[in-house]
Amino acid sequence: MFKKFTNGCVNLVQNYLPDPFLFCIMITFVIFLSGIVFTGQGPIDMVVHWSGGFWSLLAFAMQMALVLVLGHTFASAPSFRKLLDRLAKIPKKPGQAILMVTFISSIACLINWGFGLVIGAIFAKELAKEVDGVDYRVLIASAYSGFLLWHAGLSGSIPLTLASGGETVVSATAGVIGAQGVPTSETIFSLSNVIIVGVLVLTLPLLNKAMHPTEDKVVVIDRNLLKDEEVFVEMNRGEMTPADKLENSKIVSLLISLMGFIYIIYYFINNGFNLNLDIVNFIFLFLAIALHKTPKRFLHALGLAAKNAGPIMLQFPFYAGIIGMMTGTNADGSSLAILISNFFVSISTNVTFPMLSFLSAGIVNFFIPSGGGQWAVQAPIMMPAGEALGVNPAKTAMAIAWGDAWTNMIQPFWALPALGIAGLGAKDIMGFCIVDLLYSGVIISMGLMFIGM
Repeated sequence: MFKKFTNGCVNLVQNYLPDPFLFCIMITFVIFLSGIVFTGQGPIDMVVHWSGGFWSLLAFAMQMALVLVLGHTFASAPSFRKLLDRLAKIPKKPGQAILMVTFISSIACLINWGFGLVIGAIFAKELAKEVDGVDYRVLIASAYSGFLLWHAGLSGSIPLTLASGGETVVSATAGVIGAQGVPTSETIFSLSNVIIVGVLVLTLPLLNKAMHPTEDKVVVIDRNLLKDEEVFVEMNRGEMTPADKLENSKIVSLLISLMGFIYIIYYFINNGFNLNLDIVNFIFLFLAIALHKTPKRFLHALGLAAKNAGPIMLQFPFYAGIIGMMTGTNADGSSLAILISNFFVSISTNVTFPMLSFLSAGIVNFFIPSGGGQWAVQAPIMMPAGEALGVNPAKTAMAIAWGDAWTNMIQPFWALPALGIAGLGAKDIMGFCIVDLLYSGVIISMGLMFIGM
């Protein structure tokens, strides 16, 4: 019965989910028309909101492209490849490979979502080279499923924003949370969050294993397709020009890497284990330079990795435009995102409010796939409403955070780096991700409703 349901989800996605870029365009049309119908704004108003947001994620798009390119470049270094090869040889059966990649990806995403997203996909690709009979689609979907946990981990943007405090938090929460902020002991390390994370870390691997198709339906990738890297050819030193010698100098790579490592150590001494996208990319960059040993080798690997960055650079501006339309207000100060949030507030009680906040955040996240953007829209509505109902503000915030992560399972926006590394399309994995979405939705909802902070 379970495999039939999984096959149904896979077939549904295969038949009806278009390429991620076309999916993005369809969402654009839906939000454009919804803004006209539900907020009473004219077509020109919606186009202005769309164009106003279009380039607002350029910096973030660059960060995401670098997560993909630098992470892939780092992982392609010979020494790191050997480590992955050794790990990939541990599982002998498809089920063991699924369990291992889900667990490693989940733990990595709890440490840092950018790190986990890249490492999970790269490790899944290595497993596909070693384990016979493993379904490549389920393997990549399992690697991506760990991303569900990122907001509940050490790099969760919403709990970290609350912990930082200050006037920004006061303003965003309409005064519900003071300038002192909320410590992570009440958010990331709260009882409900720890239990939800624990249950998902232990059970998601088993769920993904159960989704592995029977032998007659397994899709195994041709391993020759995974050997997509051109072999680096070393030059004969006697034929090198002075410029060639500089490009192949280990000293150059060593010195610039040393500078990078000094800053990394300095950063952690002054900031603690506070990983953000910039420092993750910084670490990937200088580890890659060091491990590739020469500038020439590094640039060769970088060029191969950059081939997969196109979809990110194309689609992020369109999603930024969607965010612009979702948050663009009419003369009364209302927007689509505000209408969705207000609807869920209106049907809530003090018992159901955390769960309904989670569901509303999941819906809003589908159209605003940005933690910071979603928090800016929903916090001023949901936080005061939760306080009025007697709900712990930290719990309301974590409900929004979980919702922001939850529907990433069916939103290709965040899957693009993993798909770029794997060489797959969104429709190849999203059918399996639907099952993860439904299961995790039940676990998170119950945890938020019935477990105290």
